[in-house]
Amino acid sequence: MLQLSERDSAMLNGELGKGAARAMRIVKRTAEVMFADSLIDITSAHIDGCLYHGKASLDFVEFFVDTNAKVAVPTTLNVGSLDLIHPELYHGDSSIQRDAQRLMDAHLLLGCESTFTCAPYQLKNRPRKGEQIAWAESNAIVFANSVLGARTSRYGDFLDLAAAITGRAPYAGLHIEGNRAGQIVFELSEFKSVPSRDIYFAALGLFVGKIAGAFVPVIVGLPEDTTEDELKALGAAAASSGAVALFHAVGITPEAPTLEAALQNREPLKRIDVSFADLDEIRKSLNNGHEGDELVAVALGTPHFSLSEFRQLAHLLERYEGRPKTDFYVNTSRFILWELNENGLASELEERGIQIVVDTCTYITPVMKKLSGLVMTNSGKWASYAPANIGVSVAYGSMSECVQSAFEGRVRFHG
Repeated sequence: MLQLSERDSAMLNGELGKGAARAMRIVKRTAEVMFADSLIDITSAHIDGCLYHGKASLDFVEFFVDTNAKVAVPTTLNVGSLDLIHPELYHGDSSIQRDAQRLMDAHLLLGCESTFTCAPYQLKNRPRKGEQIAWAESNAIVFANSVLGARTSRYGDFLDLAAAITGRAPYAGLHIEGNRAGQIVFELSEFKSVPSRDIYFAALGLFVGKIAGAFVPVIVGLPEDTTEDELKALGAAAASSGAVALFHAVGITPEAPTLEAALQNREPLKRIDVSFADLDEIRKSLNNGHEGDELVAVALGTPHFSLSEFRQLAHLLERYEGRPKTDFYVNTSRFILWELNENGLASELEERGIQIVVDTCTYITPVMKKLSGLVMTNSGKWASYAPANIGVSVAYGSMSECVQSAFEGRVRFHG
């Protein structure tokens, strides 16, 4: 039976306001469904519900605003439907634009931070190993659990905000040590020699997610110099093709110094050998572009680009003169944009014809000038979702191939 603290009961009984009472009812009922014995304190939350999906989401958040509720822990916000820094980029319905901004503003009135990023782990303050948090947005969840070693279950719209307002979460799922043990082992035999590592990390994530589903995968054989950006791409893709909320990479991620540690000394449910041919097949399945096909745009930064990725992009741009022949979009956070402005890179990229998009993402809202035709990306997540979301076709290539293709106006693969 679920045990509540005195403060939990006070919130539930309305002693801390109508908003806190509703939030606690949501957290309590979720805990009961998850068979949790108790609730735990969280140190932070990340909210997915500021992306506008209709009036129900707006009504839900504005109830808390109207009842003077506030978040109880530091709370970051996922992308919204608008780039509030560059509002002129939005090409959609004006009524949706109005309500989308109301939804984003309402979260700020609750005390959330105006981060509007799917990559809160790239902000200045991020959770440490073992911290209990309540994060939503699939790639943020998998990164927090896997790369940072923080602990969060898969929180979705409404529940994430309820946890932020109460400062409490069910002690269940991946909050519990025993539930974090690896279950399926993926053995990589050829990965260290793959070309274009950015897209093959994403391809690996899509392969792993498709097989693992909601189980915890353990990956053996990643290069020792694997970067956070590569793990970001892997995790985002695994959360897109499956329901992966945590993966272990042996010798790379904090809970997997050894295979035995990742498995918590248990036997895995199964072992999967992953060949380069498997990953190449994933790449081909995402790619609807052929060598020489005309492009309408390039879209990078799903999840949001890091400062390191912008530096890599700037280095690639040095190979070419002038501006790209296609529109070129890069999604990132306000925080990273601020860093780009501080070091002068933002203006350099703008002069080269790069459109930086913040607060949202090009695959979920109409910010690109052309919403039909072939768009090239190096993101497994963007390639998976954009065709259904905004109606474009996708050419899937490395960042280097994306840049070359943008300057030629046609798909170019290096081979």
